[in-house]
Amino acid sequence: MAKSSADDDELRRACEAAIDGTKQKVVLSMRVAKSHGIWGKTAKLGRGNMAKPRVLAISTKAKGPRTKVFLRVLKYSSGGVLEPAKLYKLKHLSKVELVTNDPSGCTFMLGFDNIRSQSVAPPQWTMRNLHDRNRLLLYILNICKDAIGRLPKVIGIDVVEMALWAKENTTTVTRQIVYQDGPGPGPGIGTIADSVIPDMKVTVERELVSQAEDEDMEALLGSYVTGVTEAEAFSERLKRELQALEAANVHAILESEPLMDEVLQGLEVATSCAEDMAEWLGIFNVKLRHMREDIESIESRNNKLEMQSVNNQALIVDLDKLLERLRVPTEHAACLTGGSFDEARMLQNIEACEWLSGALRGLEVPKLDSCYANMRSVKEKRAELVKLKNTFVRRASEFLKNYFASLVDFMISDKSYFSQRGQLKRPDHADLRYKCRTYARLLQHLKSLDKNCLGPLRKAYCTSLNLLLRREAREFANELRASTKASKSSIVSLEGSTGSGQNMNNSDTSTVSDAYAKMLTIFVPLLVDESSFFAHFMCFEVPTLVPSGGAPGSKAGPKEDDGNDDDLGIMDIDDNDSSAGTNPGELAALNESLQELLDGIQEDFHAVVDWAYKMDPLRCISMHGITERYISGQKADAAGFVRILLDDLESRISLQFSKFVDEACHQIERNERNIKQTGVLSYITRFSTLATRMEQYIQGQSRDLVDQAYMKFVTIMFVTLEKIAAQDPKNADILLLENYAAFQNSLYDLANVVPTLAKFYHQASENYELACTRHISLIIYFQFERLFQFARRIEDLMYTITPEEIPFQMGLSKMDLRKVVKSSLSGVDKSINTMYKRLQKNLTSEELLPSLWDKCKKEFLDKYDSFAQLVAKIYPTETIPLVAEMRDLLASM
Repeated sequence: MAKSSADDDELRRACEAAIDGTKQKVVLSMRVAKSHGIWGKTAKLGRGNMAKPRVLAISTKAKGPRTKVFLRVLKYSSGGVLEPAKLYKLKHLSKVELVTNDPSGCTFMLGFDNIRSQSVAPPQWTMRNLHDRNRLLLYILNICKDAIGRLPKVIGIDVVEMALWAKENTTTVTRQIVYQDGPGPGPGIGTIADSVIPDMKVTVERELVSQAEDEDMEALLGSYVTGVTEAEAFSERLKRELQALEAANVHAILESEPLMDEVLQGLEVATSCAEDMAEWLGIFNVKLRHMREDIESIESRNNKLEMQSVNNQALIVDLDKLLERLRVPTEHAACLTGGSFDEARMLQNIEACEWLSGALRGLEVPKLDSCYANMRSVKEKRAELVKLKNTFVRRASEFLKNYFASLVDFMISDKSYFSQRGQLKRPDHADLRYKCRTYARLLQHLKSLDKNCLGPLRKAYCTSLNLLLRREAREFANELRASTKASKSSIVSLEGSTGSGQNMNNSDTSTVSDAYAKMLTIFVPLLVDESSFFAHFMCFEVPTLVPSGGAPGSKAGPKEDDGNDDDLGIMDIDDNDSSAGTNPGELAALNESLQELLDGIQEDFHAVVDWAYKMDPLRCISMHGITERYISGQKADAAGFVRILLDDLESRISLQFSKFVDEACHQIERNERNIKQTGVLSYITRFSTLATRMEQYIQGQSRDLVDQAYMKFVTIMFVTLEKIAAQDPKNADILLLENYAAFQNSLYDLANVVPTLAKFYHQASENYELACTRHISLIIYFQFERLFQFARRIEDLMYTITPEEIPFQMGLSKMDLRKVVKSSLSGVDKSINTMYKRLQKNLTSEELLPSLWDKCKKEFLDKYDSFAQLVAKIYPTETIPLVAEMRDLLASM
């Protein structure tokens, strides 16, 4: 077994060094592990509950004749040196509990009754072995028994087991220890094991008698024969002594008879006196009973009078308070009935409003006792306050209506507020909002006094400010269009005829979309800010209207009053409304008011869109992307007008672009009505130019808009091409293959980066291959019709009869084969040359001729190879020109 830490002198010296200067001496020290748990619950062992090394030490401090006992907790510093951590007095130890979670039984908790927060889990102490645990706990229990006269509550520990362990491991010595913390001043004597309590400083009890006196007493007892050892003799002796004692007592009683007579006479006299005294006491008792009844009656009347006096005083106090509530201060009455609403007087008006609101609430039942609510004076005063409220609300509403109108009239009359010729003016509402904020708290109080008065005020504000916003937007849009330097772009015409006025002019029209973006950049943040300001200023119970991060481009908007937009003095007045969540009715009312506030401004946005469309219809693509970006920035906006405006602009831009697409499609369809068209159609080549420009204008989410236009354009182009080709069946395949080839050549680069065009590119490639196959087959059959017709007849018969029977069929004999071969293949070089000239004659696109001729030679060679295989299988004895010879001939041409 490892050496116990209680016997570790080095540990004890380290503990004494740690508490040096405290005049305490360490009498016991133990190494333990500290963890945390809860009384009555097993602690979960985890990473957050790791055991920490600690040292528990019992220390004493001598103070005069008494000694104090402490339990110290010491911890190891970063350098491995012990330092004090906790200090407990053992007189406050109330509980010792063994932790059942530890199967070894070495973990326990110590509970103290002077800990401030009993909800904090006490630490758990884990000893190295049961011997250390028993040694420490036995020592603590003995100290508690001797020091405070009681033992702490022991839970989970077998006391009998402890006693047996102490008996086996200790040597009993009687000592006297004097503690200051004990229950009384007397000394306490405890039996403590030397091995359990090593080196404890104690005071041994002094001997009551000296050794000489002890020897004399033993000699005396030895000389006196008591006979205790002989039971019968000792019993007889005791009986004789008892009888002698009883006889002596009877003799003494008989000798005291005269004295007993005198005592009896005295008792009779005393009895007579006692009877007389009882009669007197009965008389006095009756008198006292009547007196008590009189006193009770007097006290009852006094109590009633005293209670009445107290009630009267309390009533006077309550009536004084009620009178104070009913009193209307003259200065507030003057402000409410006839005061000025100038900015300098707004503080007095706000104070009067606050007093009036508080006075009205103070006369309601929750604030006022229900017994006062029906008093006539209270009803009259309530009616008076309501009259004051109505008067003030009417006066304030009229003032604010006139004030809003005057502010807007002043700004409209000053032309410097608006854009002028040669100068774009950004709308600046900082001064307007500053002047309105002066009356923000007034509006809040008007809402609390009379919520119905806000409707007319909101309408007046919307009507007035709508004139200003529309004027600003109109002047800004007019000057924006006038100051934009951009020439009207020639639209890429897809019509068949091209005149001098339709030459493609790639003039830069980016300033057109920049002008539209500037219109949005300036006015969308302005409208969002105005919506947010209006909602706060006019006390709508809705969340903030400006989405987090703002709209795209809002950084260029009017932000000179960002720090003050919400500083309206609102949130600190009606906190309940702001925390109640969004009211659907309020949100609907807000959107209705915003519609009235901002209605009409969309016309100026429409004018800019229409102007941009006239300058360059393709700029609708970039404007659509710009608008989509702003729409995505307004998704979290609770006020819907700005979002509706942007949706309307997007729809209008899409409508204008659809108009352009429809017109271009009509241009393509007009090619169908032309008399006869050959070669590559004009709209095929011009579409690539149009698509290139459209790709340059794509911004943001306008990709879908352009892809839809591509789908409509190309679908109409292909349908129209097929219709034109159907009008001339003889040259239909030539027209198709030339146009599909031109479509592929012109869109090769764009098809690599645009998936929609790539799909049509592949469709054109398939149609081109089909047209090539049909045209080449037609040319080959025209020149070698008899040869390949003969092969087709053989193939048809092979489904019904065996190959050996085919030479015996009419028209398929060996003689017929020789005639067909001679007529078709004699002078084959001339026939092939004729086939090349025929292919060249009908083709208008010379660059397609080499690839078509290669296809034609390959197709002819494949057909001739099939014919040669048939001949070898059906007519094995016949000889025809070899396939290799035919291949060499074609290669040489």
